[in-house]
Amino acid sequence: MSHKYHPITRRMFTAGALATAAGASSVAAQTITAGSPLGPFFPTGYRGETDADLTRIGAGAERAQGQVIEVMGRVLDRHGNPIVGSRLDIWQANAFGRYDHPEDPAVMPLDPNFQGYASIHTGRDGNWKLTTIKPAAYDSPVGNRPPHIHMDASGMSSRQILQMYFPEDEAANRQDPLYQSLDEGAPTSVAKALGDHRYQWDIVLIEG
Repeated sequence: MSHKYHPITRRMFTAGALATAAGASSVAAQTITAGSPLGPFFPTGYRGETDADLTRIGAGAERAQGQVIEVMGRVLDRHGNPIVGSRLDIWQANAFGRYDHPEDPAVMPLDPNFQGYASIHTGRDGNWKLTTIKPAAYDSPVGNRPPHIHMDASGMSSRQILQMYFPEDEAANRQDPLYQSLDEGAPTSVAKALGDHRYQWDIVLIEG
C-alpha cells in the first residue's frame, strides 16, 4: 500500500492551532457550580446508608410516598476533567416537605419508608446516579423554600456545599431568597429535565 506525503502548509498549521486553542478554552470555561449555605437539618442520625436509592429503607421495604425521580450527572473540575471517587453526601425533605431531623419544626408527617439521606461516590467517569422522591416545598424562617436537594460534594482537594433546584419550579425558585443570593451562579444550581421524571445535574468543583 502506498502512502502519499502531504506537507502541512502554514495556513493549515495556523488553522489547526486556532482550533486547538478554541477547544482548550471551551474546556477551561467550565462554570463552577454555585455554593449554598449548609442549611438546616444536615443529618445527625446518619445510619451509614451508601446505596443510591432513597425511596426505600432496607431490602424489601415499602417504597416511600411521593413522585419517584431519578437524578444523574457527573462531578467535574473547572477544566472539565471527571473527578473519580468524589463523595456526595445527600439529604432532603420528603414528599410532604419534612426532614427527618429532631430540630425540624414542621408539622408535616414523616415518611417511615423514606431514607432521606445517603453518601455515595462517583464512578470512573465522575458519574453518579440517585433514585429518590421529589421533595415538597416548605415554609422556613427565610420564606417559602421551593423543592431542592442538598449535596455536600468533596473531591481530593476541594469541597462545595450545594443545593439542586428543579427547572419546572422556575417561578418559585426566583422568589426564594437563597436562590436569589446565588446571583449569576443561580442557573448552575438548576437541573436539566430529561423527561419521565429524570434529571441531569453536573457539578463543577474548582479542583479535583
